[in-house]
Amino acid sequence: MGDLLLGALALMLVFEGLLPFLSPGRWRAMFERATQMSDGQIRFLGLTSMVIGLVLLAIWR
Repeated sequence: MGDLLLGALALMLVFEGLLPFLSPGRWRAMFERATQMSDGQIRFLGLTSMVIGLVLLAIWR
């Protein structure tokens, strides 16, 4: 189980690093827009991301 979690964390970091590496200008603009969002909007995005991740994990298993 620990190997799976470590692999998942590593893969997440790879995906998180793709946009800043490939398009730093677009990443910066997206980050600036995120700083202008309300807490509720950011929480909704976080919740949506978690739900999508859980659904994908359930499909994968």
